Amino acid sequence: MSDKISAVNADGVSEPFTAETAPLEAFSHGERFGSSFRHLSSFGGGDHVGVALEELAPGKESNPSHYHMLEEEHAYILDGALTLKLGARSFIMKAGDYVCFPAGQKVGHSLFNHTDAPCRYLIIGERNPNDVIVYPESGRVCVRLTGEGYDKASTMEYWQGIDASASRPLPQE
Repeated sequence: MSDKISAVNADGVSEPFTAETAPLEAFSHGERFGSSFRHLSSFGGGDHVGVALEELAPGKESNPSHYHMLEEEHAYILDGALTLKLGARSFIMKAGDYVCFPAGQKVGHSLFNHTDAPCRYLIIGERNPNDVIVYPESGRVCVRLTGEGYDKASTMEYWQGIDASASRPLPQE
């Protein structure tokens, strides 16, 4: 592993690098979720397209099932196998398999390693600062622009909470 924090040189030019040069990060949440990953695009100086090399340990799920309203995601399996949960359906994916999750496709997706060996894959996606992400299992809606999450069950009608009985007076100067 290198001590470099980026593949961008002193002149601001992004140079080639091996994937193992990018810092290895990991996350876990409870017994169900967890993975390790290298943010290749960030390390390489990119900020419009996200590319991560991820490894999913046996018995772990990548993240809660979700879909994006404005971002497109892609997954390409490099080594091993896993189960793609896509809405109510499941698909076994192995090395060489690919899937696209188009923006606005209202079907949640997540990856689960059903095997006894790690699975490595690339995740590629946009980095839209205005994206809205929906989590069907919990009903959570994330509005990336505000950095906040909302309960999808708490929807409001357009005029709800607005006093429509009279016009409001203009402020006095």
